[in-house]
Order: sequence, then structure tokens, then C-alpha cells
Amino acid sequence: METIAIDVWSDIACPWCWVGKRHLEAALEEIDQPVELTWHAFELDPSAPKVPDRDVDYVARLGKKYGVGTAEAQGMIDRMTKVGASVGLDFRFDRVTPTNTFDAHRLLHWAHGEGVQDALKERLFCAYMSEGANVGDPATLVALAKEVGLDEARAEAILAGDEYRDAVRADERAAQQMGVRGVPCFVLGGRYAVSGAQPPNVLVEALRELGREKTANDAEVCGPDGCAVPSD
Repeated sequence: METIAIDVWSDIACPWCWVGKRHLEAALEEIDQPVELTWHAFELDPSAPKVPDRDVDYVARLGKKYGVGTAEAQGMIDRMTKVGASVGLDFRFDRVTPTNTFDAHRLLHWAHGEGVQDALKERLFCAYMSEGANVGDPATLVALAKEVGLDEARAEAILAGDEYRDAVRADERAAQQMGVRGVPCFVLGGRYAVSGAQPPNVLVEALRELGREKTANDAEVCGPDGCAVPSD
């Protein structure tokens, strides 16, 4: 049986990307075909500092980003939290530490070659979205890499140098060339893209119909200007 290549562009700092990962996992349980899953880098905020400003309240930060008041910003957070809970995710936006994700993406490229990329991706999502970890901090990244079975000394060496920098940039160029402006973005079988955190049934249908030229409608995404927020 032919293996289906699934390439996903996403960022750790993207709540819809974690939801999309859960939707993809549910979809894969429904199809009887092997897949080769690869996570690709997409930075929502490449200019984000590695040392975060911990004095900025997350609700206030979100309100400023979207140009809304505190109450509306909190409502956005509450709705996103509810979406996460519906697929078993514990979003803790009160703990989130906004930071630069470039080095995390470098480790994910290394992890791909070691066969634990998906495990590291999941661990990074949980650390950022639930635990409030600073995933721009080298020591934090090394500890997370070690948790999924990666070599601690090797992780430290990668983060201390420039390894996999070009691979991350190549991912980002590929996204630009494909016109990807929001994530998650799933490229199935190298043929067509499914944009956004589509529900599992949409992904199942797409995977079963790979032989046809078909593109699913856009769903919820995160882009450079922010994340789509569910309405009440």
C-alpha cells in the first residue's frame, strides 16, 4: 500500500495548529493507509524576542493586537479555550510566554531525522500553550528535547550554533512560494493544500480522494496578523 506524504506548515505559538494536529490525528485513525508526516517551520512573528517581556498582561497584549477592549479580548481567549477543550487540549493563555520560536523549529528539523519529530512537536505545543514555558530559551528547549529521547549534548550543540538554520528558512521560503499566509496548512500527497484547522471528516475525505484535484475551503488559521477566533 502506497504511503501518503503529509507535510504540515505550522508554528508552536499557534493555538489553531495544535487543534489542527488533533484533527489530523483523528483523521488518520479513520484511514487504513500508512502516512509519512513531516512538520515544517512557519514563524507567526519572526521578530519576537527570545527574552519575553513578562510584565505585559496577555489579555492586554491580545486586545492591543486586535484593537479591542479587555472584555472582548478575554472573550476571545475564553472561546479559544473552549475549542481546545473540545479536542482534549488544555489551553492556558494566562500562562503563555510569547517568545521567538526559530530555535524550536531548528530542533524540530533535527528531530525529524531522529524519528521523533511528532513527539517533540507535541511536547513543544504543550510546553508553550499549557505550561507557560519559554520555548525561546535554549535550556528549556534542551530539557524538552531530552524528554522525548533526544541527546541532551547534541541539542545543546545545535542551539549553540547555526545548524538547521537554512532548513528552517527553506521551509519558510517554500510557504511563501505556495502562497501560505496562515497556518496550519496541510499539503497532502504533494498535490493539494488543506488550509486551516479543518474538522477530521474534511481531512479524511481529502486523504481518501488524493487522486482528484480538490482543495478544501479555508478554515480557522493563525497568520502574521493574528489568529481567527471562534464566535459564540
